Amino acid sequence: MMRNVFLIILTVLFIGGCTMAPRYTRPPAPIPKAWPEGDAYKDIKTSDAPSAAELKWRDFISDKKLEKVIEMALENNRDFKLAALNVEKARAYYGIQRAELLPALDAVGTGSRQRVPADLSNKKITGVTEQYSVNLGVLSWEIDFFGRLQSLKDKALEEYLATEEAHRSARIMLIATTAGAYWTYAADRENLKLAEDTLKTQMNSYDLIKRRYDVGLASELDLRRSQTQVDSAKEIVYRYTQLVAQDENALNLLAGKVVPKELLPDGFDSVIPPKDISPGLSSEVLLRRPDIMASEHMLKSINAMIGAARAAFFPRISLTTTMGTASAELSRLFRSGQDTWNFSPQVVMPIFDARIWAAYDAAKVEREIALAGYEKTIQTAFREVADALAVRGTVEQQLAAQQSFVDAVAETYRLSSARYMKGIDSYLSVLDAQRSLFSAQQGLIALRLAKTTNLVTLYKVLGWGNE
Repeated sequence: MMRNVFLIILTVLFIGGCTMAPRYTRPPAPIPKAWPEGDAYKDIKTSDAPSAAELKWRDFISDKKLEKVIEMALENNRDFKLAALNVEKARAYYGIQRAELLPALDAVGTGSRQRVPADLSNKKITGVTEQYSVNLGVLSWEIDFFGRLQSLKDKALEEYLATEEAHRSARIMLIATTAGAYWTYAADRENLKLAEDTLKTQMNSYDLIKRRYDVGLASELDLRRSQTQVDSAKEIVYRYTQLVAQDENALNLLAGKVVPKELLPDGFDSVIPPKDISPGLSSEVLLRRPDIMASEHMLKSINAMIGAARAAFFPRISLTTTMGTASAELSRLFRSGQDTWNFSPQVVMPIFDARIWAAYDAAKVEREIALAGYEKTIQTAFREVADALAVRGTVEQQLAAQQSFVDAVAETYRLSSARYMKGIDSYLSVLDAQRSLFSAQQGLIALRLAKTTNLVTLYKVLGWGNE
């Protein structure tokens, strides 16, 4: 008898591979196959730079100090640790759901003593009855003829894979965010140097005008205007001192510990920029982006859930089978001739249950929601890459124009100062030139930061961050 039971179990294990889930086919990507074209994207496709897929993040990040800071973040960042723990949790839940397909072998021991009154006894005699048993077997195992458990297992697997892709996405985001914060710190250090140099220039200018005022060659109005420039420059120095401190705090938070001072940059010139990369010729590379793959896994998960909802319309077959030993006396429990067995199949056929139909309808609607989310994720990714490419295609021209502007304003400031010292122009021309020069120099620093961080952004939005 038990041989027949095991044959049934083996047959069910072979049959259990089928499901009633709809066959999954990847939806077409709702984006153009090629990257955008136009004036903002000139010469991007003909770039000789390697693709993002060809570069590990350590090869992409050229600066060794920044590499060490990123390694600190990957090791200590708490948000990244939570993402890793979520993967472990999803893997455990998948293991639980997969185990539902296999029978659980249990050992059960029972014992009872019961007083039976005479009018309930077959012998019409009041007495005490005893019964003891020890059994080993399968207790209420659902046989997955229609793939309900298989579909639930597939759903758990896809959710686990989606969580794993989310972990990859968190890794890329952490690398890019840390690199961006590092460059922002460098830019604000550069701005602080500029502010300090400007303050020195303003103080020298004030001292010069003060001497001219003392001998009657400059008016008090010019002296007060020069003093306002000194006070304004001091405020800017304090502001960037504050920003540098806040940037360092942000880096410490990302790294999960205090970043050593020797790893912090002094300015732009002390940091090696990341390597140039190419987006490739086709937008299909986006389908390998972790957040898009995670969204697709969730779509597959809902697809598997439809299979479980369909299987709920069919009978659920469960099996209980045990073998063991039983006796009316504990001392005879394991003697020869006391063996027992039990074979109890059960079939439950739903006749009327409105919840089953509602669950099936809900699963189909959830699939449409997941599909819309998947398509939106792809469209958002395409827009992010297109924006990064637009910056890349124009930032060099912006830098050249800004550098020319800085040079012109610097010459204007020099000429204005010379004309003022000769008494040809008023001090207002000098003040205007000073403000324009400082603003132009800040703009140049901002563009240099934009160029570098855009490379990091492009690497991130293309979905790479491999070891």
